Amino acid sequence: MRYLLVSLLALLTGCTGMPKGVTPVENFDAQRYLGTWYEIARLDHSFERNLEQVTAEYKMREDGGIQVINRGVEASSGKHKEAKGKAYFVNGADKGHLKVSFFGPFYSSYVVYELDDDYQYAFISGYNSKYLWLLSRTPQVSDELKERFINKAQELGFATESLIWVKQSN
Repeated sequence: MRYLLVSLLALLTGCTGMPKGVTPVENFDAQRYLGTWYEIARLDHSFERNLEQVTAEYKMREDGGIQVINRGVEASSGKHKEAKGKAYFVNGADKGHLKVSFFGPFYSSYVVYELDDDYQYAFISGYNSKYLWLLSRTPQVSDELKERFINKAQELGFATESLIWVKQSN
């Protein structure tokens, strides 16, 4: 019974850790992070499979959290998809470590581990090395930024050979 209770508690609190070597950015400013971001690259996972033209929009919630709206277009059908979620800071609003939920009480890590001074690009991981994103304020980024992202992700143990480069135009 005790094992079941501990397991249930772990499920409800979610996976809010982070991969080895990943460190959230310090001096994070949620107000500057708000708005629309374009997904440039990601590792494949079921909830975004076959999606193109993917964006993430962040807005403040009245409870101090952040509303998350992810949108994309299914490549084969052209059907628009949308997922709404909520995110909360794990260790204070000045650190780029949030827990995000799209499915009721279940949360997972959202770790901003690199962010430029102008908040124009962000490197994001999940709770383990199977979740990785490159986000940008623009639908296209330089080859230099792509290379920086790949090199940093490789150093941290991500499977960069499996990256999906997201098509952002029709």
